Amino acid sequence: MIKLLRNSVLVLLAALPLFASAAQTATEVVETATNTLLADLKANKEQYRANPDEFYAALNRILLPVVDVEGISRGVMTVRFSRKATPEQMTRFEENFKRSLMQFYGNALLEYNNEDVRVLPESGKPGADRASVNMEITGSGGAVYPLTYTMVRKNNTWVMRNLIINGINVGKLFRDQFAEQMQVKNNDLDKVIDSWADVVAKARNAKGDA
Repeated sequence: MIKLLRNSVLVLLAALPLFASAAQTATEVVETATNTLLADLKANKEQYRANPDEFYAALNRILLPVVDVEGISRGVMTVRFSRKATPEQMTRFEENFKRSLMQFYGNALLEYNNEDVRVLPESGKPGADRASVNMEITGSGGAVYPLTYTMVRKNNTWVMRNLIINGINVGKLFRDQFAEQMQVKNNDLDKVIDSWADVVAKARNAKGDA
């Protein structure tokens, strides 16, 4: 599963929303972002490869305003553990999660090699505060990978809450990893929070087949 996720995520950030506004539909946000981010990557890829820190800084500047880090982090921790966490622990986990997420996806994005990305019509009720934006990514070998973003309207702006790549629910994947780490570390929340970057790094570097 991890290998499939890693291989499928190469263009994951290519469609993340950059300029979300209440005037745009979730699909329009994704379409705008696709062209903008791919153009930036094409112009600066070699520079970013030589200086990953600069790349991560760019990702933070561009993406974080439209990614619901707080919502995603709480979803990964789940109510079971978040209700026991102090505000300081929640803040610390959000920061660790945000940093590791940018590195996880940023490394994959640098491998993007002009694969075809097609945005499909979104699904959801008109006027609702939640929508699914579907995409198809055609790899260099011709394989087509479906991708679905769960978008939510938060503070009158569309932001990403979750995504599913080729049938793999990324939010659930991280939730399962968090629960596993809590079991391994005897429910020591501080230890799990402090080691979260290592957990994500192992997932990023995993060589196992799906």
